[in-house]
Amino acid sequence: MIKKSKRDVDMTEGSIVRHLITFAIPLLLGNLFQQLYNTVDAWCVGNFASNEAYSAVGNVGPVINMLIGIFMGLSSGAGVVISQFYGAKQFDKVKKAVHTAMALTLLLSVVFTAVGILMTPFMLKIMKMPDAVIPEATTYLTIYFSGVTGLLIYNMGAGILRAVGDSKRPFFFLVVAAVLNTVLDIVFVVVFKMGVSGVATATIIAQGVSAVLVLITLLHSDSCIRVYIKEIRISLEQLKLIMKVGIPAALQMAVTAFSNVFVQSYINHFGVDCMSGWSTYIKLDQFMFLPMQSVSLAATTFMGQNLGIGNVDRAKKGVRIASAMSLICTAVIMLPLVIFTPFFGGIFNSKPEVIEYSTILIRWLSPFYLLCCFNQVYSAALRGAGNSKVPMIIMIGSFVVFRQIYLFIMANYISNEIIPIAMGYPAGWAVCSAATLIYYKHTDISKTKLVQ
Repeated sequence: MIKKSKRDVDMTEGSIVRHLITFAIPLLLGNLFQQLYNTVDAWCVGNFASNEAYSAVGNVGPVINMLIGIFMGLSSGAGVVISQFYGAKQFDKVKKAVHTAMALTLLLSVVFTAVGILMTPFMLKIMKMPDAVIPEATTYLTIYFSGVTGLLIYNMGAGILRAVGDSKRPFFFLVVAAVLNTVLDIVFVVVFKMGVSGVATATIIAQGVSAVLVLITLLHSDSCIRVYIKEIRISLEQLKLIMKVGIPAALQMAVTAFSNVFVQSYINHFGVDCMSGWSTYIKLDQFMFLPMQSVSLAATTFMGQNLGIGNVDRAKKGVRIASAMSLICTAVIMLPLVIFTPFFGGIFNSKPEVIEYSTILIRWLSPFYLLCCFNQVYSAALRGAGNSKVPMIIMIGSFVVFRQIYLFIMANYISNEIIPIAMGYPAGWAVCSAATLIYYKHTDISKTKLVQ
């Protein structure tokens, strides 16, 4: 078996800037295409279905993110383990980690399908979803979770490829999925008038295709990440390492997403127009997060590979460069969104009241996104080093505990208006970034690596 493929990228040598840029660009473009097909979902529903349908699709995100966040945390654990073994040139252990990750994915796909469908009514109740929106939201979530296996397989497979430096093929698969999703949205929603059920069906079909593509790639790989069906089983040694990073990351993502369910309940208090405006804001918000998320993934892989082989100084330098890249790219995307917010908001929903809400939210909150660059990049670097417990504690403390205290005091004692409530987000970002930077500066990352 060939241990390395020409598509794999060894980040332990060569130009740091070049490695980060060439790795992050496909990630950024891939995430952009993913957001574009989410945008097409929102555009189709916002313009060819009811306002309730648009609110339903736009506001079920916290429910989806809570369950998917658990899996994304576990898959990040697999990625860190694989990247460190790959950097240390321990290719036999890379192979075992890959097969353990795939076995875990198949097991969790069954669990998540059942739990997602069963939890839907309970979560919508907690969110205080208006009665007019509940039927549409229930339909969307039921269909979505019925086909969630494709999403899980794609994300784990793409994470395996990225762990060895290959971010180009996951990007290609996302492009295919985005184009297919767009075509199916138009067919199901615009032509056949299927509403939210059409959007959900288009999404799970597109995700299924991307899963098939990533599986074919892994099954025919010429390197140490090749998957053999008969060898898909859980290695307790590898599972322990994956869980060491993955469980704190999963808990962090799940609890943070669950807290957003309560944030959503504060927003829902302002009525359907505000909910729709918030839905539009969230769509634009996701575009502003794209560069920092992409660079953060690059920082995780870079840290994992370099720490795996013992290049601590190079790993730290890469994180500093990644932080600067994140700030610059976020500012570049933020400016046009702020200037042309009414135009972008009108793409999703043309109702004047909805556009007004989304414009106010974007223009108030956008400058604070620069704060997120620090907690995103440095938390990702710590996870790449094998330390996901402290980022978990910091993020839960900032995004859950602090934010909920802020919202309770603000709503009940100071000002129960949309902007003061929405400012709970940047307040949490500021606390998280400060705590993460202080911890990173005073910790020895060489002591947290998984590979000995």
